[in-house]
Amino acid sequence: MIPNVTLRPEEPQDYQTIHDLTRDAFAPMPFADGTEAGSIDAMRKAGDLTMSFVAVTDHIVGHVAFSAAQISGAEGLWFALGPISIEAGFQRKGIGTMMAKAGLAELAKMGAEGCVLLGNPAVYNPMGFVSDGRLTFGSLNTDYIMYHSLTGAIPTGEITFVDALQADYRP
Repeated sequence: MIPNVTLRPEEPQDYQTIHDLTRDAFAPMPFADGTEAGSIDAMRKAGDLTMSFVAVTDHIVGHVAFSAAQISGAEGLWFALGPISIEAGFQRKGIGTMMAKAGLAELAKMGAEGCVLLGNPAVYNPMGFVSDGRLTFGSLNTDYIMYHSLTGAIPTGEITFVDALQADYRP
């Protein structure tokens, strides 16, 4: 872990930095389509960002967004994690895990049942996310559709994300 990393909610003066950080973090990823940074801007504009944190050293080195999600066969409050971005030189140092866990703790305080995401199981399993085939999102391989239950609830069904993510994520 990088010493002296702090988390705080985003502030208006962070918006462009978050956009640039997200664009740059996703650019080399083979699964990225270039819409990730714009989806954060669109969620913010629509009022769909439930939480948006930045990780700061002497500058912003990470960002994570959380927004509402619905699951066709699940009750209660569910949220989506993503996008999550870390500056290249700070990746694989635990900052993403720190941001995700802080967000999950806040969701638990809000009474959420849990959180869903589309992502790599090798990255998100250690954070407590599960991919067991119970969730679907269009034709996406269910191995990449994951959830983290905060209450023990096991979600089953099709995920619907906020509009800014729904179109971006559609396989």
